[in-house]
Amino acid sequence: MTSQVSSPAEQADATVVGEQRKPGGAKDVRRLDRVIIRFAGDSGDGMQLTGDRFTSETASFGNDLSTLPNFPAEIRAPAGTLPGVSSFQLHFADHDILTPGDAPNVLVAMNPAALKANIGDVPRGAEIIVNTDEFTKRALQKVGYAASPLEDGSLDGYNLHPVPLTTLTVEALKEFDLSRKEAERSKNMFALGLLSWMYHRPTEGTEKFLKGKFAKKPEIAAANIAAFRAGWNFGETTEDFAVSYEVSPAAKAFPVGTYRNISGNLALAYGLITASQQADLPLFLGSYPITPASDILHELSKHKNFGVRTFQAEDEIAGIGAALGAAFGGSLAVTTTSGPGVALKSETIGLAVSLELPLLVVDIQRGGPSTGLPTKTEQADLLQAMFGRNGEAPVPVVAPKTPADCFEAALEATRIALTYRTPVFLLSDGYLANGSEPWRIPDLDELPDLRVQFASGPNHTLPDGTEVFWPYKRDPQTLARPWAIPGTPGLEHRIGGIEKQDGSGNISYDPANHDLMVRTRQAKIDGIEVPDVEVDDPHEARTLVLGWGSTYGPITAAVRRLRAAGESIAQAHLRHLNPFPRNLGAVLGRYEKVVIPEMNLGQLATLIRAKYLVDAHSYNQVNGMPFKAEQLAAALKEAIDD
Repeated sequence: MTSQVSSPAEQADATVVGEQRKPGGAKDVRRLDRVIIRFAGDSGDGMQLTGDRFTSETASFGNDLSTLPNFPAEIRAPAGTLPGVSSFQLHFADHDILTPGDAPNVLVAMNPAALKANIGDVPRGAEIIVNTDEFTKRALQKVGYAASPLEDGSLDGYNLHPVPLTTLTVEALKEFDLSRKEAERSKNMFALGLLSWMYHRPTEGTEKFLKGKFAKKPEIAAANIAAFRAGWNFGETTEDFAVSYEVSPAAKAFPVGTYRNISGNLALAYGLITASQQADLPLFLGSYPITPASDILHELSKHKNFGVRTFQAEDEIAGIGAALGAAFGGSLAVTTTSGPGVALKSETIGLAVSLELPLLVVDIQRGGPSTGLPTKTEQADLLQAMFGRNGEAPVPVVAPKTPADCFEAALEATRIALTYRTPVFLLSDGYLANGSEPWRIPDLDELPDLRVQFASGPNHTLPDGTEVFWPYKRDPQTLARPWAIPGTPGLEHRIGGIEKQDGSGNISYDPANHDLMVRTRQAKIDGIEVPDVEVDDPHEARTLVLGWGSTYGPITAAVRRLRAAGESIAQAHLRHLNPFPRNLGAVLGRYEKVVIPEMNLGQLATLIRAKYLVDAHSYNQVNGMPFKAEQLAAALKEAIDD
């Protein structure tokens, strides 16, 4: 049985592209073009680790992929409850994909809570693998099941595979000197082994990982490996799984190069290290741990060999204060945080605007306000980044569009900060930070030269002929002031938050001077050179969908669906949000209708309407989850037809 390979449009269901029947009673192998798998269980069941290992093996196999980790904010959420469910979704394919997928083809549910929390996303006909050992009367009652869904017929429309995962794991580990509770912890590895068999994933990497992770506890390492192998063997021998599946490598999806799987936070950390090397500056991170930005601090702390210095401060204010001090001292200075931390850092960001020093403010956005939804995603800090300071304190804003793009965004934010001597906001979010995809490791000759020249001597001549150093004498092209390293003879100058006199940098309360400095700082930001926005419009559409940040994947997937269905729609995506690309006004003016999907209540749309007087239409979502391609496609189709 064969059928056509699906187009790159991210269709709702995987397409069967071939089936191979093996002789001698061996199991059939069915070839698919794409699969979406979701692992779900208690937050202590190791679902994130399981998903991460499956992802790593999938990346090494050569598939294109996109992931969506989803977990509670509590360190140890209540076991067996709906709020305590942790899940990891992986979409992998033999062609170019852009999102973690709308609906899973396979759900692995480790308990009743995991099933109930996720069944609403699972389409009829999908595979559901459940750990029957956890479907006890008490566990069912805890989540509101009056009867077991495994027995009441409510799952008749699915391909249900009841598997006693806990019992099988304990049985597989009976030769190890482990208590039953210790053995049960390996049931996620049994599930991983089963799914690895089911989709022909490599196994060597996972076994090597387990040996390394538990190097100091070889008995635990051996037990996890045994559980992993037992899961694989169970799939091979049980009659319940009559078919396994293959998803070929995405050979045509990627340009030639060396690839690795990478998350947004890891890509951002690597981008910062690369930027410091390209700028020939030591990298300093002043940070306070906060979800979902903490992984950047963790990663950068491992790279002292590249001249990286990390400072875990006692609070957000101290973190950015130290970073600004490092910038004054000649380092590439960074502070990382999320929305609540930005609020605390706002005064020091204003000071950085006044001092006109390069500083990267990395905001990994999450659901708010206040503590809000720490482990969920949102795009609601755009207006805070634009205006969240007292006085006129303009700051450039850059936003990556995919996990891998966080690397390039870090380089671009660094270029702007160093060239124009200004703090720069880099707006990522939880979806990008924790999600992952393949990333092509760039060649060194592809990287930008970010080196800067420090001030080295006098730069101004007084009327009496005396040569002096003026800390606010500007480059005529960039309006950047000189960067003078403390301790350089003859370059002594005052710093502080009180307004400076143009040129000399002396304290000034003169109204005309303040007006000049405010307008000059704004002109510097307005004059930043950024690339023109590119428009994807193959059919001269009347409707344009405009996005920014992590909405790129769902928007592009939705646009592909619409075009595959014969609709005409244009797409543009913004990396630079302040200043906007110079051609943006002209681009917007070419279309009868502009639709802006955002994971907020319309913040970019507000800016677009105000600046360009365009009646932009907002499509908004603030439920802590990324858009689904099908959902966006329906909304955009409605906009086209309206």
